[in-house]
Amino acid sequence: MLNFRFAVISDPHVAIPQTIWTHPNRFHMVEVSIPALEVVFNHLKQLNLDFLLLPGDLTQDGEPENHQWLGQQLSTLPIPAYVIPGNHDVPSFAATERAIAFDEFPYFYQKQGYTNPKQIYYTCEVFPGVQLISLNSNQFNSEGKQIGKLDEKQLIWLENLLPQVQDKLILVMIHHNVIEHLPGQTTHELGRRYMLENASSLLDLLNKYGVHLIFTGHLHIQDIALYKGIYEITTGSLVSYPHPYRIIDVSQDSQGKQTINITSHWINHLPEWENLPEISRNWLGDRSYHFMMRLLTTSPLNLSVTEAEILAPKLRNFWADIAAGDNLFDFPDFPPLVREYFKKFGAVNKDGIPEFIDNQAILSI
Repeated sequence: MLNFRFAVISDPHVAIPQTIWTHPNRFHMVEVSIPALEVVFNHLKQLNLDFLLLPGDLTQDGEPENHQWLGQQLSTLPIPAYVIPGNHDVPSFAATERAIAFDEFPYFYQKQGYTNPKQIYYTCEVFPGVQLISLNSNQFNSEGKQIGKLDEKQLIWLENLLPQVQDKLILVMIHHNVIEHLPGQTTHELGRRYMLENASSLLDLLNKYGVHLIFTGHLHIQDIALYKGIYEITTGSLVSYPHPYRIIDVSQDSQGKQTINITSHWINHLPEWENLPEISRNWLGDRSYHFMMRLLTTSPLNLSVTEAEILAPKLRNFWADIAAGDNLFDFPDFPPLVREYFKKFGAVNKDGIPEFIDNQAILSI
């Protein structure tokens, strides 16, 4: 019977001091990336863990120094760590003055899953009877623009692999979201860039072979979504409010029923950042206005700029509250249709009933 425990740290955006890129509108508080990881690593060392997952955006923007630092730090942990690239880790196909080339990524993490560094996706048994499948969702179109998608070769590899391991508990790790975590995320101009373009192809494969667990990052929010018996657990960024990470316990009873117990933890203070949650919540609020204006003036709301300018300031902390997970939203002074739209972003199930599972949850599969 299965009985194991692991941790998830997502989107740590590692930036050693000499690489930090300063910009007034930058959402990521990369200034805290190193001390935040040190705090989390110290906590994880005290726990009886079997492994650690990091589903992408490991670095600020793909800097070789940051990849090197993280690879070395992960190698010193008393447990194995497994990584995949996020969009920030391989921002362009070819190397630039600041960032590594796409095909260089595995060479920095040969001890973190990439035993074959010539392939940017992999699989391995992380615990007896537990198979990790780590996918690469970063592709580049004909114009060189980065998109979230699984290439055909990888899909064929996955389809050949799944029948071989379907008798095990399978954990899929991928950076881009596969299941929607926000209303209309697949089609909304602000949300769809966080989605895997061919998510339906992946979900069909996972459903066919009885896979129930996907671990993602990218969106910087705490959320658990469900689609046809498949749970996608996305974990917020370690350098964004509320600075979360997860500890997950998996157990199995004598009938083979598996229970997934998810516990979230948060970093509340760091040296020189004593009141980190308040600072980082204000950091997001200070940068939220233009984002909220776009949300209000685009489909499906399509408000006028004049109407949006009245409402946007009242949404200052809206994204921070989404990022925290397990929040309900109601803006009673908003126009009825706008009010109903924002209610859908709350922690409610498909029937509109509150369901608080984003941070602490017990799932059965």
